[in-house]
Amino acid sequence: MEPVSKYIQQFLKERTINGKGARKSFQVAVRQIETDPEIQQFLKENKSKLAEDAAQRSIAKLREYLMVRDTLKKKQKSFVPGYVPKLVVSDHLIEVSYAPSAETLNKQKAERLARRVTTISMPKDIRNASLDNFDQTDCRYRAFAKAVHFTSKYMAKDQFEPGYYIYGPFGVGKTYLLGALANDLADSGVLTTLVHFPSFESEMKASISDNSYLDKIDAVKKSQILMLDDVGAGSLSSWVRDEVLGVILEYRMQQQLPMFFSSNLSMEQLEEEWLTFNNHGDAEPLKAQRLMQRIRFLSREVEMPGQNRRPM
Repeated sequence: MEPVSKYIQQFLKERTINGKGARKSFQVAVRQIETDPEIQQFLKENKSKLAEDAAQRSIAKLREYLMVRDTLKKKQKSFVPGYVPKLVVSDHLIEVSYAPSAETLNKQKAERLARRVTTISMPKDIRNASLDNFDQTDCRYRAFAKAVHFTSKYMAKDQFEPGYYIYGPFGVGKTYLLGALANDLADSGVLTTLVHFPSFESEMKASISDNSYLDKIDAVKKSQILMLDDVGAGSLSSWVRDEVLGVILEYRMQQQLPMFFSSNLSMEQLEEEWLTFNNHGDAEPLKAQRLMQRIRFLSREVEMPGQNRRPM
């Protein structure tokens, strides 16, 4: 931040009248201070806290306040971008403090929320998903209502609160609902990891060679709230099922950490059509049942029907 004195000098320069110099400018500034409604209101409200000659002794600070305030009113850039001036009392004199503008506060809030939601291979627009903007048609309302009430139930309870397994056709808004819920949880200070599972599966396979998949799994499984999107899409290898998904589910069940899932398959279909058969076509029903026990413990099934809303 550049010295305020530089801007005070500019203030004087800009207000010099007919080349008569700083004295004339000073007189103009004094008259402006004496007639400015905001300054006079401040002096009136804080009369008992201020020295009798506070206005005269604080002339430089009052000039600074006027300069920055008027610059912002003109929609121009001040020397403290994103902050607005405020008059305060300090040791019986007048000082200028700077508070974040409404725009800056909104930006800071958005940045805080973004840090609370970790996305892995998710669409960019999920960052802006909101429960307020979710279209509550009759057929989608049940899933929406479950999501809306989860945050309050989760924050109010000391005991385990399961998440939801949301299933339905392509394009009905399952992913958007998960993103909106993650952002709603972030508003309450809850950390959420939202993962597109098919992409995560590919990433895990690519990380086998250097064993980095272990750290990646560790980071995901320990998230406060974990959401796996598009579970059941594509074929599933035995290794990913047992060493990735199985490890995540086991840890979260033992630690009683909620999970959310989105899928085009019901829980029954997920077990019979996706978890039971590996990518070689071999049936392993006992392993599928074991995983489904954990999914059912961590989440409750809710259907989300509707029409495909994706642009064709």
